[in-house]
Amino acid sequence: MGTFLAMAIGVWIAALAIWYMLSNLLRNSDLGKIKSRLVGSQKKTEKLKKAGPALIEVEEDKTKVVFRILHRFELGVKLRTLLEQAGLKWTPAKLVNFCLIAFGAGFGAGYLFLPSQFQKLSVLCGIILGVFPLLYAMRMRSSRIHKFEELFPDSLEFVARSMRAGHAFSVAMEMIHKEFQEPLGGEFRRVFEEHNLGLPLEIALEKLAQRMPLLDVHFFVSAVMLQKRTGGNLAEILDKLAYVIRERFKLRGRIKAISAHGRMTGTALTLIPVGVAVMMFWTSPDYIRFFFLDETGNYMMAGAIFLQVIGYAIIQKIVTIEV
Repeated sequence: MGTFLAMAIGVWIAALAIWYMLSNLLRNSDLGKIKSRLVGSQKKTEKLKKAGPALIEVEEDKTKVVFRILHRFELGVKLRTLLEQAGLKWTPAKLVNFCLIAFGAGFGAGYLFLPSQFQKLSVLCGIILGVFPLLYAMRMRSSRIHKFEELFPDSLEFVARSMRAGHAFSVAMEMIHKEFQEPLGGEFRRVFEEHNLGLPLEIALEKLAQRMPLLDVHFFVSAVMLQKRTGGNLAEILDKLAYVIRERFKLRGRIKAISAHGRMTGTALTLIPVGVAVMMFWTSPDYIRFFFLDETGNYMMAGAIFLQVIGYAIIQKIVTIEV
């Protein structure tokens, strides 16, 4: 089974490589030049008309297989949002390529180095290694949003003080870029530049809320938009919002301390079966081989892993309290 799967993956990769090389040759062949000459000046006129927007809109080659896969399953927008929130200068196709390369490396390493009776685990090794680029992007996203959330109350008070000193709201946002570090400074700088280039302030702030999906940011955007429609003292509103955010931080810290016992219990209950399996594999490998070599053992191991994941998810859901 493992040999057949390895051959299938090798043939698939070889077919993709041949298709990619042939598509490049056809794209750059004389046939394309002849067609462009036959079309004449109308083609050139259309190309000149589209030259400006193409420099801005084209991010990926739409003839690539990865782009078609992303478009087919509607994953391009979600992955692009994830990478933008993570602050990574990657494209969705590049992330998918990293995952495929990592999967191939993990599968090849497992197939070459695992014993023959455990070569079925090569696919599992490939899957585990293949999700690493996605997990890295998600980790970077979480870390970036957390840093933004820590600096956000200080930035609101800074904007309030700047407005009391006589600065406009848009100028105060531009000053945040000089006073605060990334990612908060860069995000507010982007809002200022978008507004300065003609984008309405409401839309620029809504895009900020999309890039930083935090409840506090939504409060801030709603407060600014409501003040622009109805009037009022925006500096006082921002001061009170910063106070509310800090109080939420304090309450969240107390809840985290109270629920620490439940989180530790969930982690311990999840790691105990893994530790027992490792010890049994070290002391009695013949007993563990049943779960890898026998079909019934495969189903039992898959069911045990599934139930462990479900149990850990339920415990995390119980101890996670939104504030």
